[in-house]
Amino acid sequence: MTKTTLTGNWSYPTAVRMGAGRISELAEACRTLGMTRPLLVTDPGLKDLPMVIDALAANDAAGLSTGLFYALKPNPLGSNVDAGVQAFVNGNHDGVIAFGGGSAMDVGKLIAFMSGQSRSLWDFEDIGDYWTRANASAIAPIVAVPTTSGTGSEVGRAGVATHEGTQTKKVIFHPRMMPGIVICDPALVAGLPANLTAWTGMDALVHCLEAYCATGYHPIADGVALEGLKLIRHWLPRAVANGADLEARTHMMSAAAMGATAFQKGLGAIHSLSHPVGAIYDTHHGLTNAIFIPYVLMFNQPAIKDRMADLARYLELRQPSFQAVVDWTLALREQFEIPHTAATLDIKADRLNDLASMAAMDPTASSNPVPVKAAAMRCIYEAAMAGTL
Repeated sequence: MTKTTLTGNWSYPTAVRMGAGRISELAEACRTLGMTRPLLVTDPGLKDLPMVIDALAANDAAGLSTGLFYALKPNPLGSNVDAGVQAFVNGNHDGVIAFGGGSAMDVGKLIAFMSGQSRSLWDFEDIGDYWTRANASAIAPIVAVPTTSGTGSEVGRAGVATHEGTQTKKVIFHPRMMPGIVICDPALVAGLPANLTAWTGMDALVHCLEAYCATGYHPIADGVALEGLKLIRHWLPRAVANGADLEARTHMMSAAAMGATAFQKGLGAIHSLSHPVGAIYDTHHGLTNAIFIPYVLMFNQPAIKDRMADLARYLELRQPSFQAVVDWTLALREQFEIPHTAATLDIKADRLNDLASMAAMDPTASSNPVPVKAAAMRCIYEAAMAGTL
């Protein structure tokens, strides 16, 4: 059998250029979207690395004067977006290159979105039809270049930022926030440390898992989520063990994009619990999600038992059942040295009621397969703090 070449041009859910070395197409991608003076948005940890320096130099050599913005936090703040919009306007930029992990993706997309708006960022929270308040014609074009394989934000129509006044994560949505072109180059991910590879990979796993379990009828999303989980089962351990394994890196970049595509169906209580913790304690989102996985699975068991057995069969787990899926996720966490309890995140016991209320209000809670209010969220937090399944 001839081995498939791991490169391709996809148009689902947007234009995706997948394959090693395709970062060389960055300037052409910018021009395709009409950019002449793009702003490259990345994070402080990437700004001095060769991948960013080389991208800026290549764009300049191609006649595209490219600015740089990197003043953002791992859990981005609304003020980070405001500063980025000011940099966009001051530099007379006409498009955004969102270059990095989830934080750079979110901030880059939100800068492009807000660059032509007159209302506050929070007026466009993903509630009802708030997105229709935006001036769609003023949204700047976006090229997305992911350097992790987790959030899948490169193929998403939303960005997440923390409202500093309320210490809550807010999802900002608009269909035009979807990047026009995505460049997925696994060579850019090859240097990601093993722990971050594991944490971001578990984030992709949670996206697929929660989308598959979310309420509602969406067999397209279910199918994408299932195949994403199969890719993660086979390739995430290899990517963690050997970051230079470009085959594993390519499949994990695909799985991350698949998770974000699938969760258009919805997410669930893992994200509901994780978002407030990240907003208040500034924890890594993928790591936080990974810690909450088994506790939410146990809470949701009555509603997802049969579906998990189907998943276990598709993943070819031994003795396929609900418990087989739980055991698989626990084994992955142990393999990747992910803590078993939420207490390791330094969550304060006296904040559990606040966290539970915030979790119940999080928009991801509405699609959890078991209805979940603040009291139930508190119970799950307590179980996760104690490590009790």
